[in-house]
Amino acid sequence: MKDIKRIAVFTSGGDAPGMNAAIRAVVRNALHNDLHVFGIWRGYQGMIEGQIKRLETADVSNIIHRGGTILKTARCPAFLTPEGRKRAYESLTYHDIDALVAIGGNGTLSGALQFAREFPEIAVVGLPGTIDNDLYGTDFSIGFDSAVNTAMQAVDRIRDTADSHNRLFFVEVMGRHSGYIALHTGIAGGAGGVIIPEEDMDFDELVKLLKRGAARRKLFSIVIVAEESRMGNVYTLAERVSEHVKEYDDVRVTVIGHLQRGGSPSAFDRVLASVLGFHAVETLLAGQTEVMVGIRNNQIHHTPLEEAVSKPKRPSKDLLRMAHILAQ
Repeated sequence: MKDIKRIAVFTSGGDAPGMNAAIRAVVRNALHNDLHVFGIWRGYQGMIEGQIKRLETADVSNIIHRGGTILKTARCPAFLTPEGRKRAYESLTYHDIDALVAIGGNGTLSGALQFAREFPEIAVVGLPGTIDNDLYGTDFSIGFDSAVNTAMQAVDRIRDTADSHNRLFFVEVMGRHSGYIALHTGIAGGAGGVIIPEEDMDFDELVKLLKRGAARRKLFSIVIVAEESRMGNVYTLAERVSEHVKEYDDVRVTVIGHLQRGGSPSAFDRVLASVLGFHAVETLLAGQTEVMVGIRNNQIHHTPLEEAVSKPKRPSKDLLRMAHILAQ
């Protein structure tokens, strides 16, 4: 691989708290190594349209604490086509860019992998930036810890009203096909139950769990539900449960939604994003491409992009077993 001289960084897909900290780290380590660094606005859409701007250290000052992404993000169906990717390549070569740092989730890194295969002269490194924490090859993704903290704070507030009114609450959290947010929120929030798509808990088991809690004079309860659980829509689930569990005065639903994506990143996410952004540049300078920079057992870990986006990542069975025991 030729020497890297000009790199570009972009964010794509859903925003995640900590993305700005990662951008900051990429820019400052690149400049430290005498590289020219560019920002691509609005992800793959901006890459196709040539929304590319040179970045200096002042451009990333005072952003480490900000949520969202200063480079913006967008969905881009055009990048799914060979013609769209060729236009993106032409935009990059116009600026003589020879390396990319892609920050995002499964869709973002899948696109980066396809692009790297079609245009191998541009090195590509991915960073896991998604609240879902569903990318293989890293223990934590940027934004996950912040999202869990936001959900946990909401659950703490819901517990107060649930206790006051002897209510059963179903709280839906984000995660698409991943139960990481639900599981960690359930444990941290002292929930009476957790429902995630990776587990085969059926409706009868849930009813037994809630009745068991009520039998111990537990006059309120909170169940955390991942947004695409196998039991279906959270409102339908709550209605079904209300027909079988009569021990509570009322059954309510709260959907936390996009609150989990916004707000300042936690200290953990700021440090994680800074570490990963810093090492993205180190990885490119070492001549690597088509890899995701993650963290495993508190050590930097490089995973081929193909594995990162294709291999399943499932919550720990021990952690899930513990969550069910502690919920009783």
